[in-house]
Amino acid sequence: MKAKLLFTLAFVPIAVMIVYFIVNPSYEKSLEAKYYYETGAYKKAYALASKAFDADPYNRMASTIMAQSKISMKYQEYIDQAAAYMQVINTMIEQESLDDSDRIKIKMMSEIMVDSYKKLASSVVTNEALVEKAQHYYENFKQILEKVNH
Repeated sequence: MKAKLLFTLAFVPIAVMIVYFIVNPSYEKSLEAKYYYETGAYKKAYALASKAFDADPYNRMASTIMAQSKISMKYQEYIDQAAAYMQVINTMIEQESLDDSDRIKIKMMSEIMVDSYKKLASSVVTNEALVEKAQHYYENFKQILEKVNH
């Protein structure tokens, strides 16, 4: 009998919290933002989390998703920029010979990407795939920079 009473006393508050969490518009947007964050749609996640946070500034879930989305967007921007620069560099390298202006362009692009990487700051919950991909590009640009400088 005591077990049933304890179960009921524990279950009722949890059920109320779950219903509140699902019905509250701010938390509903937060859940949607979390979904988009997990699927890699960081801009959409940030926008939804911002709306949820505006509706309820005490919504810690919205605040966390906003912060994480912002970090992830910076990583994604770095990766996109790195891919574009790497394509340009590969096109230059495929030429029969590199002139000094090409070397300077390669050096500048590599310096930009190395410096940009140093400004990125991940957190414990930042998508590991993003962090690893950014680090991979960073290492490549560091190697290119070493080769161009020597």
